[in-house]
Amino acid sequence: MKVGISTFVTDESMPPAALAKAVEERGFDALFLAEHSHIPVSRETPYPAGGELPRPYFRALDPFVALAAAAAVTKSLRLGTGVSLLVQRDVIHTAKSVASLHLISGGRVLYGVGVGWNREEMRNHGTDPRTRGRLLDERIQALRVLWKDDEASYSGEHVRFDRVLQWPKPAQPPMIYIGGNSEAAADRARRLGDGWLPNAVRDPAQVPAQLAMVRDTGLPVTATSAPPDERLFAAYAEAGAERVTLSLPPGPEADTLRRLDEFAALR
Repeated sequence: MKVGISTFVTDESMPPAALAKAVEERGFDALFLAEHSHIPVSRETPYPAGGELPRPYFRALDPFVALAAAAAVTKSLRLGTGVSLLVQRDVIHTAKSVASLHLISGGRVLYGVGVGWNREEMRNHGTDPRTRGRLLDERIQALRVLWKDDEASYSGEHVRFDRVLQWPKPAQPPMIYIGGNSEAAADRARRLGDGWLPNAVRDPAQVPAQLAMVRDTGLPVTATSAPPDERLFAAYAEAGAERVTLSLPPGPEADTLRRLDEFAALR
């Protein structure tokens, strides 16, 4: 089983290029970066983990800019989004960004997408939270068309564009991992994804039931944002997970390198 790192990169944390180089040097397989374009001052939508919303949520760098910096200083590290909020993004611009990163990195992109949780954030992008699941489905389908067809077009309920010319066209398109822990997310992974990207459970006894949600599909599973628990790692490896990512709190370089060294000892 592979082991990666999932984190936020912010204007207050270790810079993305230095972070990526340190992650690769310690033998980790992948680096997944979170995305939030902004956080509305209104806190109508509660933070899913409870309590105050952590500071990195509203200081996060654009993941594609950060991962481009990471690509420039690494050779084999997989570059992931965990997750990209595709329901808040223009799909044509996103297709260009992902394909461009895939090209300059030599095909190392793992594009994790999700429906998101902050309703005010979605509304600021013109997205109706009530239909975000159907919107995500169509935008995933539209991405694949844009990456494949020379004259790409899409006509859905929420996504429509006439024939367009857009390159680069990836020879091997980026893998799309569907984020989310629910049955709906697992179903979306089965229908539209190349992999599933749920949050790691905390109890090793819960791992088999989680992975059973996609057991008969052959989909690779990356359980993300796990605590450094050897028992949990063993449970995911036994259940057949492709990868687990450790949750790395963003911080100054010295603190980050110390934590990475501690995590590397668990691999």
